[in-house]
Amino acid sequence: MSDDNKNFDSQNHDSKPSKPFYPSAKVEKNTVLPRSKNVPRKPQAIQDAFVKVPVVLGETTIQIDMNAKINFPEPVLEIKEVKKNLKLTQCRLLLPTNKLFIKGFVRKNIQYATPKSSSKHSVLSKIHSLTVDIPFETVTEIDFINPPEFNKNPDRREFTFFSTNKLPEGFSQKEKLLSADFSQFDQISGEVFNELPFCELLDSKFIEYDEAIDRKMGKVFDEYGDCLDSPFEEGTFTKVEEKMVIELTLKVLQNQQVKINGDGKHGHYHRY
Repeated sequence: MSDDNKNFDSQNHDSKPSKPFYPSAKVEKNTVLPRSKNVPRKPQAIQDAFVKVPVVLGETTIQIDMNAKINFPEPVLEIKEVKKNLKLTQCRLLLPTNKLFIKGFVRKNIQYATPKSSSKHSVLSKIHSLTVDIPFETVTEIDFINPPEFNKNPDRREFTFFSTNKLPEGFSQKEKLLSADFSQFDQISGEVFNELPFCELLDSKFIEYDEAIDRKMGKVFDEYGDCLDSPFEEGTFTKVEEKMVIELTLKVLQNQQVKINGDGKHGHYHRY
């Protein structure tokens, strides 16, 4: 081996990093801290102030009646479980009235059994799932606990300026045309920006009745549409008529300015 190769091997050997050393795990001291003392302090606060907070205009429980038909993509032997969730897409108070417009849908997840094979004594099924949205919309009236703040735009008012102009030929040179200035348009107008009321969904309750409308006893079909041998009392269906009553509770709010007195009591509502 040449001297150059020896020097190269020596350099490579020296450049290899050494294996790091990790000490064994152990607990240095007790990890439970002793209890410390504290001194309560009274926070500083403004005696009288105006704050802008959501004010409850009203709370109401609304009952919505629904009737819908659901078509399944394959034969259903029986429904195993149904889960429902209420989704609101619109909750709008139409000021200056007390009419509340509500729109949304019920998300319904249905787990059901579809026959795979069967005999005169048993049916072998697969569990499938169908998720559908059942829409609804309604209008109701609410009783105000606190009145909403609503201000209309000020009336538009026009005004003019007096002007004096020379008369054309045919009139006395001493006379002048006295009238309003029609060369310009003058108006007083404005707009008021109100706080838009909004809603909070507090709770919902479902009461439903689902009934198959195309089930025939003794007729069991698989997912391919083939009729299977089955126990005489069994049958499949693909259409369900649903009757549902929804009870939902809403809170209607609006941001308003409220005066907080120094004694902690709320004053009257004010608007700057």
